[in-house]
Amino acid sequence: MPTETFLRLPEEKRGRFMEAAWAEFTRVKFADASINQIVRQAGIPRGSFYQYFAGKEELFLYLLEDVKVCVVGFFGDLLRQTDGDIFQLQMAVYDEIVRCEEPRPLMVRCFQVLQVNPGIDLQKLMAGMLQSEVPPELMEKIRVSSLARQDKAYVRRVFLMTLGVLGRSLMDTLLQPERMAEFRQEMEAQLEIIQYGCLLPERAANTSIRRNP
Repeated sequence: MPTETFLRLPEEKRGRFMEAAWAEFTRVKFADASINQIVRQAGIPRGSFYQYFAGKEELFLYLLEDVKVCVVGFFGDLLRQTDGDIFQLQMAVYDEIVRCEEPRPLMVRCFQVLQVNPGIDLQKLMAGMLQSEVPPELMEKIRVSSLARQDKAYVRRVFLMTLGVLGRSLMDTLLQPERMAEFRQEMEAQLEIIQYGCLLPERAANTSIRRNP
């Protein structure tokens, strides 16, 4: 977390620093990101950096908090548009990110970070943003009546499964944009399997996974 010194900075100075940080983390991979470059772009002494953050790791995590807020708002807007359908939501997110001519700046930056850091797992990153449960502002918009169960733990599992499909599809598309149509079709097929299952209805009704005691 940033220090109180950073939080008390004038808005213009704090904004300039954040812009410099985003520019650096979207320019090169995390291991090569330079504090010297950030402070130079922000127009502050190097010593001031450590009055704001303990190191670049802490700064990077703070930037991702901004992304989390953006992601939750982004998903919330699309949940309204898809009438709370979790499965259509992920398709809408994919289309918005891949095809939108004017995507949200923070989402663009998030994916620029992913592009220069191919080792970052988008699925884990986004799941981490959602922590241990689906944020209440999203949960209240999900149409749980269409799911086999409505308890929060079940809804969370379904949500994270579909999020995993979205994450893999987006990463594949970022790496090979010329295959976007193929990846989108595969994503739709995987979401359909999650939504409807693999077994025939009569078999599904008589089958359960045995759990160890």
